[in-house]
Amino acid sequence: MEQRELSVLMAALFVTSLVTGIVAADPPRPGTEGNGLSENESATVWSRDADNYISQEEYRQRYGEDRTSVHQLANGTDITFKRPPATAATWTRNDFGDLEAGGSDTSVHPPHASLEDGVFIEDAHATVFAVQPSTRGHLESGDTPLYIAPNGTMRGFVDYRVRVPNESSSGNRTIEWSLTEHEIEEVRLQKDGETIARTDGSHTPAIDYQITDDWSATLALEAEIHVRLKKTIRTDVGGGTNVDVVYREETRNVSDSVDVEIYDLSAYPYYAEYPNGDAGVAIFQSRPWQGYTLTDEGNASVRGVWRFYTARNTNWDTLVRSNRTDSAEVESDAIPVYVHAYPSRIGPRAEPVRDGPKIIDTWGTERPSPLETIGENVNVEIVNQSYETTYGVAVRAENVDREALHVAGIVRGVNASIVEPDAGSERQLRRSNLSVEVLQQNESQATLRIELRDNKTGAPIVLNDSARRYPIGGISRDGYITIANREVETNASGVAIVTITEPGIYTARYHPGSWLGHNPAYVSDTATARWHPLGTIDGWFAFIFEVGWQFIPFFVMFYAGRRLLRMFGPEDIFQQDP
Repeated sequence: MEQRELSVLMAALFVTSLVTGIVAADPPRPGTEGNGLSENESATVWSRDADNYISQEEYRQRYGEDRTSVHQLANGTDITFKRPPATAATWTRNDFGDLEAGGSDTSVHPPHASLEDGVFIEDAHATVFAVQPSTRGHLESGDTPLYIAPNGTMRGFVDYRVRVPNESSSGNRTIEWSLTEHEIEEVRLQKDGETIARTDGSHTPAIDYQITDDWSATLALEAEIHVRLKKTIRTDVGGGTNVDVVYREETRNVSDSVDVEIYDLSAYPYYAEYPNGDAGVAIFQSRPWQGYTLTDEGNASVRGVWRFYTARNTNWDTLVRSNRTDSAEVESDAIPVYVHAYPSRIGPRAEPVRDGPKIIDTWGTERPSPLETIGENVNVEIVNQSYETTYGVAVRAENVDREALHVAGIVRGVNASIVEPDAGSERQLRRSNLSVEVLQQNESQATLRIELRDNKTGAPIVLNDSARRYPIGGISRDGYITIANREVETNASGVAIVTITEPGIYTARYHPGSWLGHNPAYVSDTATARWHPLGTIDGWFAFIFEVGWQFIPFFVMFYAGRRLLRMFGPEDIFQQDP
């Protein structure tokens, strides 16, 4: 499956009973139709089916055969992917061949087709079947763009029927009609009203396109339909008949359009080298993208928040066959399947998990959950709250092969062109020097002086809270120091002052801002200080005074007891024996 990796959603299968009976039309059972896919592959493409799980035994009794483990799993839940799979385009390309038009007196069209009528041409339409490679992105409610590859194929379905007038008679005059010609003369693909490709007339056109230097566009499939009818007029005159022949022609253009985003990536890398020899790399794009590999072998990689599933376009579940007197809805033999990209609760991931690269930063746009755009019968781990689009991902790894850096998009086969880094893309990563000392103290509190400097030059490191949505470049420095459960920042001298009131050992830690936005950038450092009131002379005096004060009641009671015993006790109670 062309470098596809399956990841299974291990949700409990019993929950699938909740969606029983929602689907209007069931997809083909995996393995019953080839369409270029194996049984395992075809089992994964139907994320919009009702996951009415049946046991292996029940399946064997019903169909007389066993099913694969992947088929069994897909029967009870949906399967998602780390990368956009090729299965959707393969299925669609092969299933498209099963579309059949009606004859001259019958029009076949999907229920959502926009039908047009003329004088002789009726129920005419040109409907987009699929544009691929492509991926439907689920960004948020009301924002589900269709991303298409710059080079791809649009497939469409064109059909119509011809209305041939009935024979009519009036007096000695008879009119007969017959159809002499009907055809689809040409099919055109237009971008924003401009024809970019054309092909000979066909009921099932597949038009290759190439679109460059465009961010978004409206693609239109337009077909030109032409019919020619023969009108024969017979007039009885005396003992003979005059015959006049007239030809009537009609041409009609029908079209359908789809709004698309041209998905053409250019990746902008930034690099850094850590003091211990580790490599840092960050890549950002202003559109959703899948991830990147760091080595030629592809055994170290990172991906953002996006994951994928495949589902059919339910608009093509049925077709309508219409003629002059009636219309009927029938099950469709051709169903397009699309790849869908969604933000996953799994979030960004680096692989290998234990010994692979470490994600040090992600950034992007905060968006609300697109949960409601997924639709019925799709069981995937989509985020259910706001999320970050991860337009940028930065990692730290032991090895990064810059020549082998490979950036993949969310549209199958679309990989980013690596833009050569400029001088500013190389980041210096230096060691920082953090120190903490007790500046002043008394019996109730202590003042700590925290100082942060460049370990190499000794220059102060000044922090502020300037945040950047895309942390590339800039002259301000963010980051912070944590101590005593609080965050502090250094001033222009690289110093921060903190007052503490509880005795103990205090560890300060420098959390540097990402190296993406700073040059030079720094790595973390820690420092420790200890404070206790007994560490000062005043503290000892205060301690002795406090202890003495606490013992005063005991002294008073002891003295009072002795006096009472002298007054009321035996006279010799305090006398010594001779």
